[in-house]
Amino acid sequence: MENHNANDYDASQIQILEGLEAVRRRPGMYIGSTSLRGLHHLVYEIVDNAVDEALAGFCTEINVTLNADGSCTVTDNGRGIPVGIHEKAGISAVEVVFTILHAGGKFGGGGYKVSGGLHGVGASVVNALSDSLIVNIYHEGQVYCQHYSRGKALDKLTVVGDCDPEKTGTMVSFHPDHEIFEETHFDFDTLATRMQEMAFLTAGLKIVINDDREEKKSKTYHYEGGIKEFVSYLNHSKQALYDEVIYCSGEKNNVAVEVALQHNDAYNESIYSFVNNINTPEGGMHLTGFRNALTKTFNRYARDNKLLKEKDKDLDGEDIREGLTAIISVKIEEPQFEGQTKQKLGNSEARSAVDSVVSEKLMYFLEQNPAVAKKMCDKSIVAQRAREAARNARETARRKSALDTFGFAGKLQDCSEKDPSKCEIFIVEGDSAGGSAKNARDRHTQAILPLRGKILNVEKARLDRIYGNEEIKTMITAFGTGIHDDFDLTKLRYDKIILMTDADVDGAHISTLLLTFIYRFMPELIKTGHVYLAQPPLFKIEKNKRVWYAYSDDELEEIMKEIGRDSSNKVQRYKGLGEMDEDQLWETTMDPERRILKKVLFDEEQAAATDLTFNVLMGDNVEPRREFIEKNAKYATVDIA
Repeated sequence: MENHNANDYDASQIQILEGLEAVRRRPGMYIGSTSLRGLHHLVYEIVDNAVDEALAGFCTEINVTLNADGSCTVTDNGRGIPVGIHEKAGISAVEVVFTILHAGGKFGGGGYKVSGGLHGVGASVVNALSDSLIVNIYHEGQVYCQHYSRGKALDKLTVVGDCDPEKTGTMVSFHPDHEIFEETHFDFDTLATRMQEMAFLTAGLKIVINDDREEKKSKTYHYEGGIKEFVSYLNHSKQALYDEVIYCSGEKNNVAVEVALQHNDAYNESIYSFVNNINTPEGGMHLTGFRNALTKTFNRYARDNKLLKEKDKDLDGEDIREGLTAIISVKIEEPQFEGQTKQKLGNSEARSAVDSVVSEKLMYFLEQNPAVAKKMCDKSIVAQRAREAARNARETARRKSALDTFGFAGKLQDCSEKDPSKCEIFIVEGDSAGGSAKNARDRHTQAILPLRGKILNVEKARLDRIYGNEEIKTMITAFGTGIHDDFDLTKLRYDKIILMTDADVDGAHISTLLLTFIYRFMPELIKTGHVYLAQPPLFKIEKNKRVWYAYSDDELEEIMKEIGRDSSNKVQRYKGLGEMDEDQLWETTMDPERRILKKVLFDEEQAAATDLTFNVLMGDNVEPRREFIEKNAKYATVDIA
């Protein structure tokens, strides 16, 4: 994309579309929620504005600092927000940007060729939702400053000092409003993950994030290789099928296209798409264009080079994408998104642009690297055979009645209620715990499915093996939705799927295996909030015929302080669900009025990080898992018998 001259960016390019009134009243409309996720969006919006300067060619470094007083400061070395008076508004362009919704250089004024940010409303929304905000601008040897509170300017833009005439940029410090947000403590690791992603997507841009609160932390992200390095990073815990990351770039129909891809020896595809550096978790036209190009180019190459014989079927896109890690990044002047949250791109020109660029560049790569091309095709052909075997197994399963399938009736203790919205199913490890749960449950609304032994680690298995695993087949049948391409949420038989395992290391491992299966093959169950973890107590405390339950060591300590430590206490440490009688299991873990459930949540914006974590924990590569454990050991609870 061509860059504009720095002198072109002035107050006349700041366009006003509408006022700020509704933001404080309905913050969720603008930042998604007032939870921790919404809090972090404030940082992303200010950083996005700085990244837009980098995309335009004027910013090389962004610094994000979490300050001890709970505020956040974002500094960039871009051109700085224009300081002149806005002709239409009669106030400085800076004040327009921070106090008027839909005002900025992103609305046809010519300030930016492409931009991300929240529809150009980022700065004013952050201001509206902060109890204090200070902006400093470095421009022509002078430092300009203005103070705001809850969307209103407290003073005029004023020159407060001098600076190096070569220094340009903007510094924004804001303190989130505790009247708006449920939580005002920023999570460093969540923000750092996003900053790393932004750095990957903008080759050459340096982003530094510092935590100046109690735990002093600092991370620097700077990738000259851009999205090629992003793919290498995502594949570092896997075994790459070939050494080189394939890179395709070009511009078609005024859409700038960058794609990087590399296959690994795993079986899941990890494809992430972005528009103007904004994540599009639901894909859209750019993803469609990529998939079309990939499928037709591989089939054409395989046919031309006799890797597929005449009698062979064409490779399906799913076969080619097995074990593929890819980043699709497009820059487009006027992106059209489906829905307020920018989750799906609707521009048809993006589809044809990505299709054209990837088809041309990928074919060239395959022709120049026949040995690599053969490896890719061979993996796809093996995947095709496995998919056919899985389809046959699936069809066989469908021909049997649900209750006869896989000895299903003998395992599932179903509930009598037929309305799925009122039903829940407990996935329980072992017959002993299954027996207790069966007797403890409310038979009207609670179903019990006991699993025997640890289920298959799907991170290391193809579809045919997954369909051949008895425990997984039982769960698929019980849930009713099908998996993968056959998944249909409307057929879900239970509103809550509750994983109920022992409160020990083995139980945690089984929960992780179950979550890996659901995340990889039924992710919509997590995204729509149907998956939960039961929280059985760790301790039972008895004194003078009264009983308390503690769910953590800290809670035990609090109870012991409250009731006093003496010989009349009898403290029992539960080693498994099977140790509880049915009354205890009901009142502590299964009774909807008293139990504690943890809902499993999935943050679309952290999709790449989530994917990487599952692969590190459940994949074959030992070294990345050891590094992960060493890094996160301080967060774990040590269970000593």
